[in-house]
Amino acid sequence: MMDADRTHPTTHNRIIQGIPASEGIAIGPIFCSRPRNLPLPQNLSPDAQVELNRFQSARQQAAEEIKALGARIATRAGKSSAAIFEAHLVMLSDPMLEELVQENIEAGQTAESAVAQAADELAEMLGSVEHEALAARSTDIKDVGQRILRILLGLPDSDLSTLIEPSVIAAHDLTPSDTASLEPGLVLGFCTAVGGPTSHTAILARTLGIPAVVGIGEEALDILQQGQKVILNGVDGTLIIDPTDEQISHHQQVSERQKTQFSQMQSHAHDAAHTASGRRIEVAANVGSLDSAREAVKMGAEGIGLLRTEFLYLEEEQSPDEERQVTAYRAILDAMEDRPVIIRTLDIGGDKPLSYLPVPTEMNPFLGWRGIRICLDNLPLFKTQLRAILRAAADRDVHIMYPMISGIEELRRANAVLAEAKDELASEGLPHAANPSVGIMVETPAAVLIGDALASECDFFSVGSNDLTQYTLAVDRTNEHVSGLYQSLHPAVLRAIKLTIDAAHAHGKWVGICGEMAGMQEAIPILLGLGLDEFSMVSRAIPKAKWLISQLSDAETKELADQALSLATVAEIKQLVGERLAALDISSD
Repeated sequence: MMDADRTHPTTHNRIIQGIPASEGIAIGPIFCSRPRNLPLPQNLSPDAQVELNRFQSARQQAAEEIKALGARIATRAGKSSAAIFEAHLVMLSDPMLEELVQENIEAGQTAESAVAQAADELAEMLGSVEHEALAARSTDIKDVGQRILRILLGLPDSDLSTLIEPSVIAAHDLTPSDTASLEPGLVLGFCTAVGGPTSHTAILARTLGIPAVVGIGEEALDILQQGQKVILNGVDGTLIIDPTDEQISHHQQVSERQKTQFSQMQSHAHDAAHTASGRRIEVAANVGSLDSAREAVKMGAEGIGLLRTEFLYLEEEQSPDEERQVTAYRAILDAMEDRPVIIRTLDIGGDKPLSYLPVPTEMNPFLGWRGIRICLDNLPLFKTQLRAILRAAADRDVHIMYPMISGIEELRRANAVLAEAKDELASEGLPHAANPSVGIMVETPAAVLIGDALASECDFFSVGSNDLTQYTLAVDRTNEHVSGLYQSLHPAVLRAIKLTIDAAHAHGKWVGICGEMAGMQEAIPILLGLGLDEFSMVSRAIPKAKWLISQLSDAETKELADQALSLATVAEIKQLVGERLAALDISSD
């Protein structure tokens, strides 16, 4: 949204406040990417079979394009970052899409009109449910529909293909396809009118290292003019239109300082992390593929704090069998050498559909059938994965973690299946981990409130801060009316994390965090002061996190955390931490 109060009083330039999505500073001309209104034939088609054949041919070409985009992103950023394009392929072959298109064609429409109407209907159906995951799926189905339509019309891939000089891209929104097809040498950064920090596009931007700001509002797009010079700050979420020479010079200096700092931090990233007082803190990576595991090692990860196993299930057209999983897990364990690895069991649901495991459309998927709930309702699927993990973990430092636990009964049932898997492997004479540690993700307020009971029956906790924030605050991050309320540093969230840590430590168990909060420089000092034992984050955040941890003493972080817990607002907490970060010379200004 545009903040009129931030208009510069003397130079008449404008400073627009958005949502920071990917760190970095970009300075250059604006390239305004306008939505293309694809022309639809107005006449009816006399031959339904001809139109249906045209649709099938265009869909096949679309599949090839999507595969190429996925391969491109996998090469640049790892398979986990390309998973969205696997989802696009699933949508492309969705029987509902085909049925709607066929119905429209049989009613006399051309293939173009039939595809446009079918995609709009599916997107509207998904978009009518106000929650983050389905909103993202609505955007994705529009992306897929536009791709088929463009192919039918014989048009080039995107108006972004006309980009010829390094620029800051401004758009209503960028689809994952748009973001993936951007030429790194021509894209200084991008800003969008809509979106949030956890959208597919924002995640890809962070993975690819492209500075990005989202949620600047439609009014801002109306102000921007093609070729107009801007400064985009992906750290504080600002976009400066027509900056002064002084502003340009200042931000260039900040950018150079940030690059120098990162280079210095990266040179020590392979050192073990300790606070300034000598307390050992483990800094690990969130990983979703073999490529991202290798990247994690390069960035100094001391282990994997969250291995997302969904990549195996999203890549396949059927559920991966035990041998396929054993091979994949061992490859990642080999890449990590002797570093510890926490493998999270399958976490799918309405927001992560599998073509071979139909998950019904739900009004509130994040409150529905997902995570451990699906696994406990599909024991063959669950046991196959547990057997594979146990076999891959033989003679390795592997830990098992269950997602979305909200009650002690779920933990006990999951452990009972794990015990059965161990017994089966023993009777079959297959090498396996006999007694791996087992933990849970603390993502629900229920898990927080019964943390003492859960801690007595598992070996560790890992706070899933993204979901814990969402559930605690009852906030849909993509709803523009409330997205500003999604704040990981909210006093309620911090108190929930403290309760979790205290409950675990009272039982002699350790606690990590694997959500976005783990890599937030504003959150790290407080989390240290609350007594957190392990941080797991995106690989690019590891060097800075390790450096920051080394600069902070246990006494000062404990005092900082106590002060933060006594404050009533997010603004007060951010100001408190900001003052300490400024003293370390890592503020965004």
